[in-house]
Amino acid sequence: MRIRPLLSIAAASLLAAAGLAGCGLGAGPTPKGATLLVTREFGSEQMLSRSSPKVHGSSTVMQLLSRNANVATKYSGGFVQSIDGHSGSDSGSAPFDWFYYINGLEAEQGASSVEVHEGDHIWWDLHNWGVTDHIPAVVGSFPEPFLDGLEGRKFPVKIGCDEPRSGPCHLVTQRLTALEVPSAFAEISPTLEAPETLALLVGTWSQLRGSPAAQLLEKGPAQSGVYARVLHGGKAIVPLDSRGEVTSSLGAGAGLIAATEYTNEGPVWIVTGTDEQGVQRAAKDFDAATLDGHFAVAISPSGRPIPLPQASG
Repeated sequence: MRIRPLLSIAAASLLAAAGLAGCGLGAGPTPKGATLLVTREFGSEQMLSRSSPKVHGSSTVMQLLSRNANVATKYSGGFVQSIDGHSGSDSGSAPFDWFYYINGLEAEQGASSVEVHEGDHIWWDLHNWGVTDHIPAVVGSFPEPFLDGLEGRKFPVKIGCDEPRSGPCHLVTQRLTALEVPSAFAEISPTLEAPETLALLVGTWSQLRGSPAAQLLEKGPAQSGVYARVLHGGKAIVPLDSRGEVTSSLGAGAGLIAATEYTNEGPVWIVTGTDEQGVQRAAKDFDAATLDGHFAVAISPSGRPIPLPQASG
């Protein structure tokens, strides 16, 4: 199956209302190793975390959620309205809704249509989508999707490095090797970003910006789904808040770990920095301890991880 972005809220609602959301499974083996995470505000507030959620037989994502939380739905049960009393809303200037990710990838269908597979990391988050309603991938489910892929299928991992023997590239490769995730080096080019492939770019911004996916980070979250921008030819990494407003500017020695997607091709993970020191810091923090539960992470010149988006003032 090709990895594709979630349908827009409006489109997903129409499909659910039309009865295309599916009615669930039930029979079949229980998927082992699935986890469930429910958060608010782009992962900043954890509501529920189950390393062994209640699941019986083959289950859809909606069934798994309903067995472990109090869920209210609309559109014939195909769209989540609230979880444990926390509801989405389109009133006022800040629209909020529930979005879900499987192994760090934004789901492509309603939760009633998607089956839970062995090892799946299911993450629901309630957040403001006024800046963008499409965040194709997040880093906070690491080591997914590198470890288990999607829909029970593992995908080839291609690492794009300007210099494969560089320290940052070596660090990132070591992390994947320790997880027994096979990978191969590839030239940084548009062909690196392809369907059914997980691309991982490692290097300074000047080395990576030839990639169409990387270039999206210069355009802001409406284009990249990442709440940061890379400015001044890569000399500054600018964290943004949930309203898309600038919170600070990080210069020499700063790094960034994020994930995006270019025109519905495969997802692209980016480990970069303003300079060699910055990308080295980012590569060092390419691990679950730093990334867990965050949509993206900037690294300050002092080495401090900064979850993205930052809290609004």
